[in-house]
Amino acid sequence: MLIETLKRHWWVPVLRGIAAIVFGIIAFAYPGLTVAVLVVLFGAWVLVDGIFRVIGAIGHRADDPEWGFHLIIGIVGIIIGLLTFHAPAITALALIIYIAAWALMIGATEIAFAIKLRREIKGEWFLILMGLVSIVFAVLLLWNPIPGALALVWLIGWYAIVFGILGIIFGFRLRSLPSLARA
Repeated sequence: MLIETLKRHWWVPVLRGIAAIVFGIIAFAYPGLTVAVLVVLFGAWVLVDGIFRVIGAIGHRADDPEWGFHLIIGIVGIIIGLLTFHAPAITALALIIYIAAWALMIGATEIAFAIKLRREIKGEWFLILMGLVSIVFAVLLLWNPIPGALALVWLIGWYAIVFGILGIIFGFRLRSLPSLARA
């Protein structure tokens, strides 16, 4: 069952959440970061998130008929992370588009996954909130794509921390689910 596999891998959203919170704290601690450094930090975060998504997808392949879709989302995250390392001097506008595209993809995926889990788990609304936070974040980035560097850093920092907290809560809720394994 998918829910049993999710419960076994409860630590994946927790680690993703921790990585997001660390990224958000760094963004707040150093608001004067240059765009190039921000690109590298974002690339590291997206790369780590993509790796954990791939691990989760592979771990769920026996129970989730859509594991391939989740695998692709993780691979895209890894590619976007690597692209930011390959071309750290990209313009702020290109970075905003990368971040917004990634956040929209993550948001849609989290909401779709929550809807799928609705019959199996209570508390799927944490995933829905994670998805909505991601979509709102993407819309805010695209609304005014050339904000000041400080505003961008603060917006990304808040997004990362809220997303991270929700991910950790979701992971621990998965861990606390009663076992449904059949005898």
